Amino acid sequence: MNDILHKAKDIRLLVLDVDGVLTDGRIVYGDSDIQIQSFHVRDGLGIKLLARHGIETAIISARKSKALDRRCSELGIRHVFQSVSDKVSCLDELVLKLGLGYHQVCAMGDDWVDLPLLKRCGLSATVSDAASLMSRHVDFVTKKCGGQGAVREVCELILQAKGLFEKSVRLYLKDSI
Repeated sequence: MNDILHKAKDIRLLVLDVDGVLTDGRIVYGDSDIQIQSFHVRDGLGIKLLARHGIETAIISARKSKALDRRCSELGIRHVFQSVSDKVSCLDELVLKLGLGYHQVCAMGDDWVDLPLLKRCGLSATVSDAASLMSRHVDFVTKKCGGQGAVREVCELILQAKGLFEKSVRLYLKDSI
């Protein structure tokens, strides 16, 4: 765990896949081309806590979703890339644009298609219900499943590594003291 915390200390950008990470991986289609995805509120707060401390979040997804557009807008996520067939090239451009090194990037994915991206980053994570073999190729496996607060675990890990976890908690306790 010390190695993971050491890697997490340098993180300035969290890159997330969507289906199976921010959601449980299920896609529900309704009549009239309606697509329904659900997002966990705790993941959202984790992303906002990172942003409060200057750590950005980016979304790189192979699929496109209006529900994702709405969720990213609510969370203030500025770097949203959908319908991406080459996630590594997308990441390369983003890292260059933000002036970061790959050691400052944490990426989280849940399936084999995410492996090239995960291997590129300084810290890699997957969800507990990821596709087989994912856990052998990442630094950190969450206790929670995708869409069930797994992203929040990674956000808290980063905050802990940077010594910002207790400071973040105090933001919510200040009115109760």
